Amino acid sequence: MSINAREFYRNGPAHRLERASSFALIRRQFDFRSIEIGRWVTNIERDRAAELFHDALCDLMLILQGPEALVSLRGSLALQYGSGGRPGVSAHYDPSQRSFALAKNAGPGSIAHEWFHAFDHYIATKCFRGTSSGMFASTAWLADATPIAHPLNDRLIQCFKAILLQPEGDQPSELFNHSVKMDKQLGQLYYSKPEELCARAFEAFVQDATIKNHFLVKGSKASPEATLGLYPQGEQRERTNGLFGHYFAGLGEALRRHSP
Repeated sequence: MSINAREFYRNGPAHRLERASSFALIRRQFDFRSIEIGRWVTNIERDRAAELFHDALCDLMLILQGPEALVSLRGSLALQYGSGGRPGVSAHYDPSQRSFALAKNAGPGSIAHEWFHAFDHYIATKCFRGTSSGMFASTAWLADATPIAHPLNDRLIQCFKAILLQPEGDQPSELFNHSVKMDKQLGQLYYSKPEELCARAFEAFVQDATIKNHFLVKGSKASPEATLGLYPQGEQRERTNGLFGHYFAGLGEALRRHSP
């Protein structure tokens, strides 16, 4: 079903004051490196997607308490809509291109997950020494990479610990254990990858925010994956939500303070 025929629940504030959105407006506001629209996307589909994207990105900015530069990762992130996708995949982040792609008729609710992959990749070289170009910060932490001393990096590392480890810090978390179990059942390595665990925990943080937007995120509470324990639950969810909030509030403040 085309997104033009669907409505997505949202309770956030009006961001455009009745002004029509466009991908050109989104690029100017957030300073994305580029935005590419697929050749099979009609003008109606493009315009509707622009409205949904615009509200989702503005809502994300409010939830993270940061400026536009945080959402576009200081202008380094590219967006693709209906272009650059992979067969059978509704949304994905490509580290080699630093690009986030959303399929034309699928992928709503995936923005928070894929945006965190982009962030996790972007922040790796700023949080750890000696990381390779394609490495995620969450993966670097699990591989015992050397952290770069900074209070904000300390906050992010606390997020990783809360997601991947028990509160005592010496055993894998329930989220990790559930994810390993699912991977074993499916004969794959996906759910238990650190970058996937952290992206799903970030989804939970965004979905639990006061602002709700189902085009931005959905599925961390009532989906089959949530039922199987593939998202943080209970006390772990509360703890990771609090730590993510603490980290992004500090990061947003630092970005605003140093913006030109």
